[in-house]
Amino acid sequence: MSRAFALGGFAAGYAALQGLGLTSSAAAEDFAPLPVDLGKGRSVLVLGAGIAGLVAAYELERAGFAVTVVEARDRVGGRSWTIRGGDRVETLDRPTQTAGFSKGLYFNAGPARLPSHHQGVLSYARALGVPLEVEVNSSRSSLLQSDKAFAGKPIQQRQAINDLRGGLSELLAKATRTGGLDQDLTADDKQRLLAFLKTYGDLDANGGYRGSERSGYVTTPGAADQKGVARPPLPLRELLADEVLPYALFEDNILMQATMLEPTGGMDAIPKALAKALKTPPILGAEVTALRQSPTAAEVAIRDRTGAQRKLTADYLIVTVPLPILAKVQSDLPAQVKTAIAGAKYDNATKVAFDAPRFWEADQIYGGLSFVGGETALVWYPSSGFHQPRGLLVGAYTVMGPARAFQARSFDDQVALARAAVEKLHPGHGKDLTAPLVIDWNRQAHNLGPWIHWEGDGNDPAAYRLLNQPQGRIFLAGAHLSQVPSWQEGGVASAHRTVAQIAQRVRTDALTAPAH
Repeated sequence: MSRAFALGGFAAGYAALQGLGLTSSAAAEDFAPLPVDLGKGRSVLVLGAGIAGLVAAYELERAGFAVTVVEARDRVGGRSWTIRGGDRVETLDRPTQTAGFSKGLYFNAGPARLPSHHQGVLSYARALGVPLEVEVNSSRSSLLQSDKAFAGKPIQQRQAINDLRGGLSELLAKATRTGGLDQDLTADDKQRLLAFLKTYGDLDANGGYRGSERSGYVTTPGAADQKGVARPPLPLRELLADEVLPYALFEDNILMQATMLEPTGGMDAIPKALAKALKTPPILGAEVTALRQSPTAAEVAIRDRTGAQRKLTADYLIVTVPLPILAKVQSDLPAQVKTAIAGAKYDNATKVAFDAPRFWEADQIYGGLSFVGGETALVWYPSSGFHQPRGLLVGAYTVMGPARAFQARSFDDQVALARAAVEKLHPGHGKDLTAPLVIDWNRQAHNLGPWIHWEGDGNDPAAYRLLNQPQGRIFLAGAHLSQVPSWQEGGVASAHRTVAQIAQRVRTDALTAPAH
């Protein structure tokens, strides 16, 4: 897919997909629970109650360790953050917001979907009884809107996808018939390919594409003699000029393929269930100000919400704090490790949510995303509550360069741009959007960024490898130290790896301990 996107205008589209974390894939390693008595008499401090910290704490407690989790926020979950009506949202250098969503509506400000092959995080939902429902990640009724094609009018994804497939199939069939593939295919191969393309592209008997019912109807099939009349095909030349066309490949990505899932009632159900399962509840509202280690213990200094300070010690320390935050914490980590932490450059990401009547359902849109490009990138429709009076509409989800430009604007301007994008897709309905809420992840005090991509973006892969190594009694973990940094599965994978590292350290310490 990346090779195809590298052609012409597809490169920009592919970069946007990368920014949304849609082009990474990694296989999860099997995780075997530790022996139940391995950690007896040993203690672990975990900094951060996001998915990585909670999973590590959960597994270590099951193995007999005494575990204390420290979290700077007044909630668990980290980026797994669900906002409901009445919640206050503080943002650095911006006004405090209060969510005005209708009762029952919620906004997954961070992660909002779970791929079915992310069995790490799904295994905890299963084990802890977190109910799941289908997340409608893609709808062929949703829209692509470009200012550079089709006179700026949105087109349904079903038409863009199927007319593109038909047009390309016609070209390939023509090349096959005129000898363009003679060096690559035998005569039998060519006949089989032509037969396949006829079905694949819905071509006519002469190998031409004249439109398809797959792309939708001008007249829908009805009663008596009302036959369905397919839309006339969109010209291939104009489709290829559409800068948002790469998003037509959205659901083909391994991370976006059905079936997608979400916890019923909000993504925060998973971290809440993990925290509830811990024997020792996390310490909330406590910021870490310093960390250090000696040959016999690890120590952290924390400051609670009243300003009171104290120190905690343990045999081992797991640090899942985002790197831009960790860079501000005093420590005795080696100089090269501090340099690696300080040099990490996180991506940019912003979401804008609205409370709205479900006008999109009149356009046959039940979940999925419409893509608009520009600074706001997309519109994301809710996957539940169909035919109810109101729904939570994400009017913008923007990353990378477009997000940096978007974040330079005021909240009012960001909301206005998102409203205008919805208006272009659904004329007359921009005014129906109420209770706007902006989440700028680069201005969230305990994050200062959504995720990090170590390959590119000015980051050093050598730093990634260094930070994945234990530093004495201190272990760094988190989705940012995985191959899927923008997904909760990355946090689970990193936690499992770190738990295994601590288990090995315990076994090594037992072998080298002096005899009594």
